[in-house]
Amino acid sequence: MNHRPALTLRLIVAAVATALVVDPLVFAQSTPARTTEEVTAALAAGKPAPKAFTQQDFDELLAPIALYPDALLAQILMASTYPLEVVEAARWQKANASLKDKALEEALKKQTWDDSVKALAAVPQVLTMMNEKLDWTTKLGDAFLADQEKVLKTAQALRKKADEAGNLKSSKEMVVKKETENNVQIIKIEQPAPETVYVPTYNPATAYGTWWYAAPPPYYYYPPGYVYGGAGLAFASGVFWGAAIAGGIGWGNNEININRNTNINTGNRNNIQGGNKWQHNPEHRKGAAYRDSGTAQKYNKGGDRAASQSRDQFRGRAEQGRSELSSMDRGQLNDRVGQADRASGSRDFGGSDRASAGSRDMGGSGSRGGDFWFARKAVGKENLSC
Repeated sequence: MNHRPALTLRLIVAAVATALVVDPLVFAQSTPARTTEEVTAALAAGKPAPKAFTQQDFDELLAPIALYPDALLAQILMASTYPLEVVEAARWQKANASLKDKALEEALKKQTWDDSVKALAAVPQVLTMMNEKLDWTTKLGDAFLADQEKVLKTAQALRKKADEAGNLKSSKEMVVKKETENNVQIIKIEQPAPETVYVPTYNPATAYGTWWYAAPPPYYYYPPGYVYGGAGLAFASGVFWGAAIAGGIGWGNNEININRNTNINTGNRNNIQGGNKWQHNPEHRKGAAYRDSGTAQKYNKGGDRAASQSRDQFRGRAEQGRSELSSMDRGQLNDRVGQADRASGSRDFGGSDRASAGSRDMGGSGSRGGDFWFARKAVGKENLSC
């Protein structure tokens, strides 16, 4: 009795199983899932933790914008945590500079950026500043994510300095109010007309009186055409942003509050938690790295879960394929390889058709062809008969 065919068949099955195990793609996708803490620890290994923000850091970062109207300041703080979307929006705004008022508002509804970024697209002066001063924007976002309370308290402290220096007064462009919230004296800056915003321009080194650090504020921005006019505030023409206004600041609680009714809203806003309290949405981060491992761990959990689920699903399909192959006889193996050829739409598994045929897709439609691509890789394109 000739046992050669049976022996050959066993060798083929062994080769197929080996290919399933050692193929680089399989190896990469079947790496055991690690917890967020393990990934964070691995990334942080050997890297010194960044220094904590000092009060001087907060003062320097907030000085260029602390005297902006509350609603505009809120947009800047939220949008600064999404620096890549700021860049995208700045490019889009430049390419669509002819859009104004309602036409711009309608066009922005079609974009997928965070609503705070959309709101700033209606205020080119601010969006341009954040795009051109991206280092400042990124650091501001990092500081806001690290200590939102300190950021808002710093803005209030700077406003009080500007008020004491005589440089913060109500005008036709803004309304300055002194109120008490939660037993704390605060200064609000509001627009005379909610649908129109005036962006102040000022010198951070003089607007708050004598600057109290050895070096002047390192961050500032003067729009084209601005002429220095002393320590006070200068204003350009008002900008219509209508429904782009997205809430304001709860100074008494040191929180950003979202106004759902007056916000550009496509129905997909998902960074509102606990009523109207704003929460950072990592989906709009677009892969931009966080400043430290603690922040990354706090906001990157969703992506880690998705990756873990994908690996688990792949391992399940791979194990099922091994089980099926080990139980097949020679005729069944031939039939399955033929099915793989027909599913891929080509018998050439070595060229560019392989990628377009989706033969590495382990779970989509026509997935049986993908399941048995490894068999063809292990034994070539010859017939499996012995």
